[in-house]
Amino acid sequence: MDEKRKKGKPYNPGENEDRWYKTWTESGYFKGNPDSDKDPFTIVIPPPNVTDVLHLGHALNNTIQDILIRRKRMFGYEAEWLPGSDHAGIATQVIVQKQLSKEGITRREMGRDKFVERVWTWANRNKDLILNQLQKIGSSCDWDRTRFTLDESLSGAVTEVFLRLYEKGLIYKGHRIVNWCPTDQTSISDDEVEHKEVDSHLWYIRYKLKGSDDYLTVATTRPETMLGDTALAVNPTDTRFKKYVGKTVILPILEREIPIVADSFVDIEFGTGVVKVTPAHDPNDFDIGRRHDLEQINIMNLDGTLNENAGKYKGLDRFEGRKQLVRDLEAKKYLVKTEKYKLSVGTHDRCHTIVEPMLSEQWFVKMETLAKPAIEAVKSGKLRFHPEHWSKTYLHWMENIRDWCISRQLWWGHRIPIYYCQECSEVIASAEKPEKCPKCSSTDILQDEDVLDTWFSSWLWPFSVFGWPEQTDMLKKFYPTDVLVTASDIIFLWVARMVMAGYEFMGDLPFADVYIHGTVRDAEGIKMSKSLGNGINPLLIVDQFGADALRISLILATPDGQDPWIGQNSFELGRNFNNKIWNASRFVMMNLGDDQLDLDTVPKDKLILIDHWILSRLGKTINAVNRNFDDFKLNNAAKDLYDFVWKDFCDWYIELIKPRLYDGTDEEKQTARQVAGYVLKRIMLLMHPFVPFITEEIYNQLTHNETITKGPWPESDDSFENDELEDRLARIQLVVTTIRNIRAEMNVPPGKRADVLIKVEDEELGKILTDYFDYYKGLAKIENITIAAEVKKPPMSASGVIPGAEIFIPLEGLINVDGERQRLSKELGNLKNQLEKLSRKLANADYLANAPKDVIERDRNKKADFENRVEKLNQNLEQLMNW
Repeated sequence: MDEKRKKGKPYNPGENEDRWYKTWTESGYFKGNPDSDKDPFTIVIPPPNVTDVLHLGHALNNTIQDILIRRKRMFGYEAEWLPGSDHAGIATQVIVQKQLSKEGITRREMGRDKFVERVWTWANRNKDLILNQLQKIGSSCDWDRTRFTLDESLSGAVTEVFLRLYEKGLIYKGHRIVNWCPTDQTSISDDEVEHKEVDSHLWYIRYKLKGSDDYLTVATTRPETMLGDTALAVNPTDTRFKKYVGKTVILPILEREIPIVADSFVDIEFGTGVVKVTPAHDPNDFDIGRRHDLEQINIMNLDGTLNENAGKYKGLDRFEGRKQLVRDLEAKKYLVKTEKYKLSVGTHDRCHTIVEPMLSEQWFVKMETLAKPAIEAVKSGKLRFHPEHWSKTYLHWMENIRDWCISRQLWWGHRIPIYYCQECSEVIASAEKPEKCPKCSSTDILQDEDVLDTWFSSWLWPFSVFGWPEQTDMLKKFYPTDVLVTASDIIFLWVARMVMAGYEFMGDLPFADVYIHGTVRDAEGIKMSKSLGNGINPLLIVDQFGADALRISLILATPDGQDPWIGQNSFELGRNFNNKIWNASRFVMMNLGDDQLDLDTVPKDKLILIDHWILSRLGKTINAVNRNFDDFKLNNAAKDLYDFVWKDFCDWYIELIKPRLYDGTDEEKQTARQVAGYVLKRIMLLMHPFVPFITEEIYNQLTHNETITKGPWPESDDSFENDELEDRLARIQLVVTTIRNIRAEMNVPPGKRADVLIKVEDEELGKILTDYFDYYKGLAKIENITIAAEVKKPPMSASGVIPGAEIFIPLEGLINVDGERQRLSKELGNLKNQLEKLSRKLANADYLANAPKDVIERDRNKKADFENRVEKLNQNLEQLMNW
């Protein structure tokens, strides 16, 4: 017998995983062939940012992709999973700037070229680390085609797209309100702004009507912006203020005269019904200003300090300026009152600085035209979201889309391919720097200083990675791709934009299915992220538990569409499952010995009840797994396999065939071995996408050096399906489980066999239990059994009720009654203490008001569990007290 198949040799994940991964890559199993006649199946990896190494959220995302690609490879598709990483413009630059800050130097002191060189060093370091992480968790990517968003070919695609859109008039430069980050001193998109609710105030300020002693009062949450006010506005239907429209007021402090305008945007119910209009510092005010041709006065510098337009407050930080202004308003009797107010504040998702809406000259993409086919793709069903409800989120954003601000005041990224003639101010769009101005022939030409939003390269990813705009063989074979796997937080930032780019530049969807998985949270329910530093490095889990344990644990812990809470101990689930698979395979292969059995057939004429049962369960499991894959319900598919492998195959079938293997005839032994091997081989094939390493190791030994990576994916044999047979076995299983539960609750020693009496009301159940007693007596550790309708409960016995029967186990001589009473009393006391503490916690109004909802729900479930256990212990203790 092969040394590796000897019983007792422990499974070593590290040793086997490294060895098998090397074999796979050296054999070229992961390479997509553009010249193949096979149907393609393509996934392009959502490129992880090179800001830092990956955490468990990335591990979940890439495990899902690997499961999908491995399964399609087993079906015989020409599978291409293209890997890569993203330069992550602002996020990466912020990290390197922080590093420089610790060294006492700024990027401007270092200079653009040296700074970019420093960022490249950081990016290359992390690219290598990220690729190693992906390989360690078993990702079956086409590594020879790894891409980076700043690669020369991808950068060329970015430039090409910019120039095409510019020529079509879809890219323009204009003054608009942008989200400005004073810390990073760059514009950011709406989707990079995180909103949080804070305790703030509503300040009521009086504006004096010119030539009158009357005042109009406005309410504002940002009083410092009044320094840039160029009007007051009222709703034209508000009869309280109609008489003031067209008149002017005097701006407090700065004493500037501004008009009163009527605009339907004004909410009559907010504040006093009169609003201040600051076109340079509020997007809605900007629109009002354009409708009424109002002046735009910017009061802020790029670093968030107030500028010369703020008068005496020039040079102050915006929030310090607010404090001083409020004090001055109060001193001059302009401040009517201040109210407490809950305010939603926008912050930069990278540095968490409060974002300032500010008028700025930036580059924009007109989105309305690009959005139309991307909207229709979802409405027509060509583009599908899983779970489906995310399509509504997508459509809501797309149907209310705004122009995309694509310029960033950064150094790291794709520099905007626009050049300016310093002599005649001609604007030149060009892939390369022009030798001279086409208008005046001057050679004094400078490139735009800004870089493009990092998503401007990412939205081209599904086709730029295959060599676009060149019509390469890879592009022709593998575009469009099939599935995008991602999280919900970038549906707008990335998914929607890729769909728009696909239609605009390729004339087709970039993918047909979008699988949105949950967001991985830590053990406290907080989202794992690089910026928060609460992510767990997947390699730590791989080192401790193995890559297979990491993968299957993440999938089992992530219900479809829900966020999993993951801690270090979450991976014991996967490790235990893999050990179960390993031990079961050891047992089966030991009994197979060196016999060269055909594990693709079973002797149908020699099968007995339990053989038919396991083959029926196998067929149904294959069908259920396939349905769940079709519906992108990988968690359900994993649970189907977990239950079949652990319960049906390991806990029942293997235990039920042991009497045949040990004491049966040669023919009975042969049949049991062949069926067990047949089922085990298909388990390995079904489980391979989820746990590729252990299944390859077992399959290789089981089939004598075949590889599992190419499949084939197993087919269900419907001729074995038998609902009636499964129902009979299910009733036997329920009896065995009930007997085991009674023994466990009454603390019967595992080694002691017990007499069992079953009072049956269902005649058919009685016949089943009698006919198949030899199958289950060992599993239930039964010494003697009585099955009859007239059975009476014996003295000193514990009982359990199931449909159609009542089960009794006499306990005299099996347990120490006095000792058991003491044990249960102590356990009951401890449990009651825990229940009391938890009940007090859930009765605390502060806790209920401030704790996260999912944490409260978890505590409520725990309380219900404690109450059920207390009730059961009371019942058991009462029973013992009566003996």
